[in-house]
Amino acid sequence: MKRLVLTASICFFLFLCTTSLQAYEAFRGPSEVIYWDKTKAYEGYTMFGTGVLIDMEGNFINKWPGLGYILENGNVAARTTEYDWDGNVVWRWDEKRENYHPHHDSVKAYNPKHSTPTYIMIMNKDLTHEQAIAAGADPKNANKGKGGRFEGCQMDAMVEVDMNGNIVWEWWFFDHLVQDKFPSKNNYVGRGKTLADYPGKLDINWGYQLDRDWMHCNSIDYNPELDQVVINSVHGEFYVIDHGATFVPGDPKKSIELAASDAGDFLYRWGDPAKYDQGEKPYFNEDWLAISTGTRQIGACHDIQWIKPGNPGAGNFLILNNADQVYQSSVQSEIIEINPFLDANGRNTGQYVNPPDAGYNRPRSDYKLTHQHDRNLSKQIVWSWRPAGTSGFFSNHGSGTMRLPNGNTLGCGQAEGHIIEITPEGEIVWEYINPITNSGVKKIITDADYNVHGSFRAMRYGPDYPGFKGKNLVPKGKITEIAEKNPSMFQGRRRGGGGKNKGGKKGGKK
Repeated sequence: MKRLVLTASICFFLFLCTTSLQAYEAFRGPSEVIYWDKTKAYEGYTMFGTGVLIDMEGNFINKWPGLGYILENGNVAARTTEYDWDGNVVWRWDEKRENYHPHHDSVKAYNPKHSTPTYIMIMNKDLTHEQAIAAGADPKNANKGKGGRFEGCQMDAMVEVDMNGNIVWEWWFFDHLVQDKFPSKNNYVGRGKTLADYPGKLDINWGYQLDRDWMHCNSIDYNPELDQVVINSVHGEFYVIDHGATFVPGDPKKSIELAASDAGDFLYRWGDPAKYDQGEKPYFNEDWLAISTGTRQIGACHDIQWIKPGNPGAGNFLILNNADQVYQSSVQSEIIEINPFLDANGRNTGQYVNPPDAGYNRPRSDYKLTHQHDRNLSKQIVWSWRPAGTSGFFSNHGSGTMRLPNGNTLGCGQAEGHIIEITPEGEIVWEYINPITNSGVKKIITDADYNVHGSFRAMRYGPDYPGFKGKNLVPKGKITEIAEKNPSMFQGRRRGGGGKNKGGKKGGKK
């Protein structure tokens, strides 16, 4: 049985006319559940916002102080803090080093070489101007700040901490740089070589001015079977690092040394091969009408993850492409699934294949948009989804995705608080609009609420998820109804990243 109110693509673009025949367009529609196909949606509980859990009807179940993901013991891991079911802190990491700055995301990892779990966290690490120049940064691009005064720059690191608060492994982009401008520097490409010879390293001069939060990495995932970590930059790439080859149990010093060596270079990267001179850069032609995305695959992006064992597509990568920086003329975000083992013949090699070696397909009709002449699609893309129209699911920042056990995919657009469930064929079978805004809970969302009722990502857990065992899942009513009686209950929401679902077979992780 289907329950249909109005889909977001209809109800969010209503024309309201006054009696004086003057008209205006309003971005306006109901919040909470607006569509649910019970026969096709994956039954479960959805976590979103700043740690709010609801059932399929949108009834409130529980909430936590921050957005995280539910562990198999019922606790919630949220960036640098772990909470129990009732919101009490059971573990916290307080970074005391002044030049390290935790942000956006973490993953609770079950490293087979450890007897206990660890947390791997994204942190910005400060650089001095002298360090940047010594590493081959072009002085014109190393941030001098206002009035020529250097204000510092940063590169992301990953820091692994055990449950006793000991740092056991650390990896930093700064240790894996290359450049082709200054032969006297140690990381110069070398005579007769180019950046194309170093896909496992990052060009320090690849384009953006070197400044604070230079990479802006916003999500991380850990694969215990491969003992590898994947991290993505908002600037259109994700990177796989060999944790297993750079981690020595019981020897943090040796582990950090290995992670800083060539053993810690990228095993695989995907998104923009022009950054290592193996692809075409996006460009506009003279009249600014015909454009090409070159071989760039994604713009701003979020929520990189391995699809978990037991779920369709297990072992492939899933990522949310915000798409605002891909030079698309149509405002749409999309979800992309990548098999990194595919070669140019579509053969699964069982090992990482450099994306340019796998090659590209010419644009499909649904990708050939107005004023866009060309989009080369990586042959490693095995599934993707975006709206058929010119809008309907878009966020230029934040956002997330997740593969569900029945093969459907969850998508979350932060700017509009828009959560959808999509079948493999692209049909939307569940749709929800977050009613919680910075100025209170609202039954009707308008254009004034854009970007103030978002959710950094959303996760779905099945009813039999181990973390729910013995927990109170009794529905407490719709959020809008509860807020009428207790307006302060859903106040105090914050922006920014949180933990993500590192889901197992039933939609979560241990």
